[in-house]
Amino acid sequence: MGLFALFRRKPHERTGFALYTAAVATARSPFLFEGIGVPDTLDGRFDLINLHVALLVRRLRADPDPRGAALAQAVFDAMFADMDLNLREMGVSDMVVGKRVKRMWEAFHGRAIAYEEALDARDAAALAQALARNVWRGATPGTAPTASAEQLASIVLAQDRALAAQPFASLLAGKPAFLAETELPA
Repeated sequence: MGLFALFRRKPHERTGFALYTAAVATARSPFLFEGIGVPDTLDGRFDLINLHVALLVRRLRADPDPRGAALAQAVFDAMFADMDLNLREMGVSDMVVGKRVKRMWEAFHGRAIAYEEALDARDAAALAQALARNVWRGATPGTAPTASAEQLASIVLAQDRALAAQPFASLLAGKPAFLAETELPA
């Protein structure tokens, strides 16, 4: 490997960042915070970004095109590069950033598995429970906003269907079509 190989971009790096940026924009919809009651905190925002990125990664990994897995990895890499940068901008020291990013990765992975199991089964109740446990994590058992978690679960199921119906070419172009607020289930 020559010296220039160190500076070469990965094949799907730009597209991964474009897809990640679209997932973040969707996760920041005011409706999710004001209409459903997701806590507008660092944790609440992180959980919604995790959720939308997990949906996108799920869609990409499921595609029969062999580039799907590489593109899913590029989205994942973009997310954690952004998390690293955000922590540094918030003043977290270099010594601690790696540990925090590792905890974020573990949180993402655990949530993605819980959501994927419920999505695979098309089990809205299990998905709502996972969302209540993760998104409203400060709530004590039995007091999580059940109606809000159920509404978010129906939105997640709709977003999952919309992404599954999307042609791979639009994803490869970095243009996922997440449902707009007006298209979301009530």
